Amino acid sequence: MIDFDVKVQSVLSEYHERLKAETARMKSLPIEEGVRRRDEFLLPVGPDVGRFLNTLLRGAESKCILEIGTSYGYSTVWLAEAARKNGGRLITLEIDGKKAKYAKSQIEKAGLESFVEFRVGDALTAIRDASERFDFVLLDLWKDLYVPCFQLFLPKLNADAFVVADNMILPSNHHQAATSYRMTVRKSGMFDSLLLPIGSGIEVSQKIT
Repeated sequence: MIDFDVKVQSVLSEYHERLKAETARMKSLPIEEGVRRRDEFLLPVGPDVGRFLNTLLRGAESKCILEIGTSYGYSTVWLAEAARKNGGRLITLEIDGKKAKYAKSQIEKAGLESFVEFRVGDALTAIRDASERFDFVLLDLWKDLYVPCFQLFLPKLNADAFVVADNMILPSNHHQAATSYRMTVRKSGMFDSLLLPIGSGIEVSQKIT
């Protein structure tokens, strides 16, 4: 059992209630409308992946954490809580200012604002301009950007750094981009990498060279 404080638990519960309501709403919509309105919905990594990320971060004692794709901030809470536990810091990137504003308000409600820096704008530019070296990276943005992002943050990874990429199994229409990312990581020869069937499927890679 992860020892979250009351504020963090409350914010996560709020997200889970929103997710439950939105899942029911999405099922009631025609497929085309659901796709068109997808940016309105959380579409989070989910509690199983969130718990896994938090546990992995705590165990690895990662200090400098990068999240590429804040969205509405669900995974941000799990990462930020681990950053606080480890005495570290989370940098989270989001192109949509409205989503970033919502995520920031949630982080403040969770009492984690001192451990999170929001950078709003193009992810590729933000990664290119980052001066930090990272112990942990979560990739969860448009899937065709996974490989370009990976190529940019690769030189900025510390020894033994972890990289986790979401949506490696589902949805199926991202299969080509997901496979391209996984093959890029594995062919680099710089990582031990494993596909885990948690949530929508995550590729967990640890830098070994």
